[in-house]
Amino acid sequence: MTLRRFGIVTGAVCALLVCAVCLAVSGVLDQPSSVAVDKFTQLLASVAAMVSFWRAARRRQGVARRWRLWMAAAMAGLVVGLCAWTWGQVFLGVSLPSSTLAPLGFMLVPALTLCAILVLAHGGSGKLPGHRSKLVVALDGLIVVGSLFVLTWVSLLESMVRAWATSGPGFATVVAHPAAYLVMLVVLLVSSWTHRSVRQLPVLFIALAGLAQSASGWVFAYMVSKGATVMPTGVDIGFMVAPALFFLGSIAPGGSTRERAGAARLRAGDLLHLLVPYLPMLVTGLFIVVGTATGVRLNPLEIYVGLGVVLLVIARQLLTLIDNVRLLDQLRDSRERLRHQAYHDPLTGVANRALFRERLDAALAATSPVVVLFIDVDGFKDVNDNYGHAEGDAVLRIVASRLQGCVRSQDVVARLGGDEFGVLVDGYPQPPEEIGQRVLAAMSEPHRTDNGAHRIRASIGISHRDVFDPALTADDLLGTADAAMYTAKRLGKGMVVVHGSVEAGLS
Repeated sequence: MTLRRFGIVTGAVCALLVCAVCLAVSGVLDQPSSVAVDKFTQLLASVAAMVSFWRAARRRQGVARRWRLWMAAAMAGLVVGLCAWTWGQVFLGVSLPSSTLAPLGFMLVPALTLCAILVLAHGGSGKLPGHRSKLVVALDGLIVVGSLFVLTWVSLLESMVRAWATSGPGFATVVAHPAAYLVMLVVLLVSSWTHRSVRQLPVLFIALAGLAQSASGWVFAYMVSKGATVMPTGVDIGFMVAPALFFLGSIAPGGSTRERAGAARLRAGDLLHLLVPYLPMLVTGLFIVVGTATGVRLNPLEIYVGLGVVLLVIARQLLTLIDNVRLLDQLRDSRERLRHQAYHDPLTGVANRALFRERLDAALAATSPVVVLFIDVDGFKDVNDNYGHAEGDAVLRIVASRLQGCVRSQDVVARLGGDEFGVLVDGYPQPPEEIGQRVLAAMSEPHRTDNGAHRIRASIGISHRDVFDPALTADDLLGTADAAMYTAKRLGKGMVVVHGSVEAGLS
């Protein structure tokens, strides 16, 4: 279903739901009629959700099929529970039916929905890597559960437990039902933090349905704990809304939402990951502060659980701090690697043309003498043609290593092209000719590889600047060195030519 059609259906469903809720709670109808409108609205929406999930599953394969089948089973449990409850309330006139079939069907809904969420999470893609990230997510879940426990215990659960101390089944059917939805919601939140496959529109409607069920479930439990035997229809608003939300979840367009570009914009799931663990704790803290200020006394269980939540928050912050330090180190290492890759030749490891030009510009801006050597490897083509490119690469690595051994560590050796190298000597301590002869001597030695020894030579052109000249540019110096190198090649190769003079090569 397209988003446009889904929007139209959503508007129609919301309009019908508002009419049904208003009709049930407005007092226009008598009590039995209001109950009938309430229950049949829930039942029709639940049947529609069950059929829709089943039909959607039949049209899909793999994970998309399996999690929808689990949801169809969950809706079947809801239909069974509503049928039993509706039969008791509408047809038998029992205010609070005691049949075990209805509570069993209602309890199956969050349990089977939880199975659907787990299937979608672990069968989908986009899993968050890293064991430490999983630990942080587990702590987030414990923080949420602990905060909700303290909040509900202080405000509601303690009185319910006392009221039902001698009635185990009553506690299980009334309190366990909304509590199960809370557990489902926490698991859904945690799954959305760790698996992007959970972050999709159908799951959002399922989460809203679970929230509505849990809200009305807690109100229902509170009314029962106070001795109410007839429930106002308004208590069931969440129960009426939930099946409609389940139905919308069954027809909502599936698939994970696309990530939007922009480093400065946080995705909604990532924002929830940052805020959700602290929101329940903040609400719980405010509730406890207000309660203690008005005379409410906390028992040891509430104090210990509250302290446990605080310790979990501290542990989470420590792990987050460690993660941040680790990520900063990784970022620094990545930047250094990228910089090295951007300024160095991947084959030989020496500087590339960009770094050579940058260092040459910096040297010309200073007042010290500068020497540039332009080196062409003679005979390299024969090695490539006769022994292959791998052997040629090995020879180039030997050439680069020998050039680095001929100059100081602060000087720059660069690969400027295929078999062309450059050397920058900033503040040279001896005449340029001596540097060229030292390089020529190093290059004349046999280049030994795993496949044998190769005798190659080099043609070297040198240009230099003795005194500072602001008009002299890097292009000028490189151009004269290049011209001197070609002069050396024309004179017979294996020679050194300094711009303005000629030096014989070694035999």
